[in-house]
Amino acid sequence: MSIAAPMTFPQAAINQMIAAIQFNAQGLVAAIAQQHDTGEVLMMAWMDRDAVAETMRTGRVCYWSRSRRAPWRKGDTSGHIQQLVDLRVDCDGDTLLVEVEQTGVACHTGRHNCFFRAIRNGELETIAPIEVDMTTAGRE
Repeated sequence: MSIAAPMTFPQAAINQMIAAIQFNAQGLVAAIAQQHDTGEVLMMAWMDRDAVAETMRTGRVCYWSRSRRAPWRKGDTSGHIQQLVDLRVDCDGDTLLVEVEQTGVACHTGRHNCFFRAIRNGELETIAPIEVDMTTAGRE
């Protein structure tokens, strides 16, 4: 199912959301991305204030890349974008739930989500196949 347009918010709503978030000492908050219509948990990433504001303003999900120390607009290199459907903050204000419409795969390994390893028969196993070769598709 595809949404018609990503959810966007006015500046007053953005300010209210940012005020409700308890950013950590590095200025970041954990963000769980979830497919809006199935409930599938896709990935976890970090957002800073600017990433939250950009996501809410544009409707295209933006994270903060700790390794690159820069904004990470999901899909800029791979085309596997996330459109914002809803943004929620938890009771403590220290975790966000980013409900998205995922286009393509969410994981930089080329799997549909980042939670593809689990204990099976006492062993850690890969339980989901690679769907896209990210060496040719562009790595997140």
